[in-house]
Amino acid sequence: MTVAQLLPLLPPGDLWVFGYGSLMWSPGFVYRAKAPGFVFGYHRSLCIYSHRHRGTPDRPGLVMGLRRGGSCWGMAFRIPVASAPAVMAKLWRREMRNRVYQPRLIRVRLGGRRAVRALAFVADPRHQQYACDLDLAQTARLVAQGSGQRGHNLEYLHRTVAHMHAIGVRDPHLERVLTAARALRGRTP
Repeated sequence: MTVAQLLPLLPPGDLWVFGYGSLMWSPGFVYRAKAPGFVFGYHRSLCIYSHRHRGTPDRPGLVMGLRRGGSCWGMAFRIPVASAPAVMAKLWRREMRNRVYQPRLIRVRLGGRRAVRALAFVADPRHQQYACDLDLAQTARLVAQGSGQRGHNLEYLHRTVAHMHAIGVRDPHLERVLTAARALRGRTP
């Protein structure tokens, strides 16, 4: 799917974008407002081999993807309708370069009962960079080794977990991966 194909499918008014990895702490676009958001039916997972941003083809790292099942807290960003096409183009260059994600409009609950339809990037399980069912040791090894154009994979995971903690969210599995990857590197980010 292209930006041009998705734009007519967007709900009227401002665009909402749901971030669950680096988009939470480094969106890279101007937004009108942001709020913690909750998604049911998807969960955050280190399931995408990173060959550019947090790794290389020879020494891949792992980045987040949304996978079916479960639930996920993240950050929802409100983009003014006039800025939506430019923000979408920027997001496509960042997230859709290798087509490892499928852009989806998903229901995100903000705070109490208010819900919006937000753009999210869901992991494509058919893509060659999809990392399916890695165990803790394999995941930690990839996070510990990965380094790419946007920095070290360990820093990416540290910042994601720290941002989750800042909005009151704990993920014991990601915390165990972070601890194990730090031990492999012999340091903290």
